Amino acid sequence: MKTLKRRKKERKTDYLVRMKLLKSERPRLVFRKTNKYSVVQYTTSESAQDKIVFGITSKILLKYGWPENLKGSLKSIPATYLTGYFVGKKILKEKLEEPIVDLGMQRALEKTKIFAFLKGLIDSGIKIECPPEKFPEQERLDGKSAKEDISKTVTEVKKKIEKL
Repeated sequence: MKTLKRRKKERKTDYLVRMKLLKSERPRLVFRKTNKYSVVQYTTSESAQDKIVFGITSKILLKYGWPENLKGSLKSIPATYLTGYFVGKKILKEKLEEPIVDLGMQRALEKTKIFAFLKGLIDSGIKIECPPEKFPEQERLDGKSAKEDISKTVTEVKKKIEKL
């Protein structure tokens, strides 16, 4: 009888996918969602040892003009989009190699935060192949469909990130 590895049993690591990502010898952009934030890490691997070059959470948006009263919405679709946009601009500014996106064991459902993050990366100038019908609608990315209209905030934060 075969014994499963601990991380596979805990549904944390898919070793087949991880091996494919490591064999590509390209850096990975690891995207994870928590209860409060979106977390992104730019990771390189050498002999299956991961080295984190930089890591960012969506909390960084507070420095770029995200309102303090909307602190609870840092895991929303607009915040995730802006986090992807910020990461893409940072990769281009530091002239790092374009990465492969690593979603781990998360389900990639259409029009969700994962695809909002990818749309932010693509809009910043990173070349990633993804069908456009998978992305959330533009008004959701801009924050017009939120409880209160935060489209002006999203536009202001995006302009500040562009100056990065």
